Amino acid sequence: MASGMAWVHLRLCRSCGHVGCCDNSPGRHATAHYFATAHPIIEGYDPPEGWGWCYVDEEFVVLPDQTPRRGPIPRFCDGL
Repeated sequence: MASGMAWVHLRLCRSCGHVGCCDNSPGRHATAHYFATAHPIIEGYDPPEGWGWCYVDEEFVVLPDQTPRRGPIPRFCDGL
């Protein structure tokens, strides 16, 4: 986001809260964050998806306790 690159979906690191773009986005920042930090689990954050991904086990995980949001991400608001 800060780099100005286009992104498809956002992923949230469940260890530290870092927000990075998904692997379908040019920067692949969420995966790069994992390799830089070894933080193992990301959450599908934009739009809220209710799942996570474990890089260590390379499998989806159910996240019943999704990270709370202060409001919708502007890209998904009507009229923006």
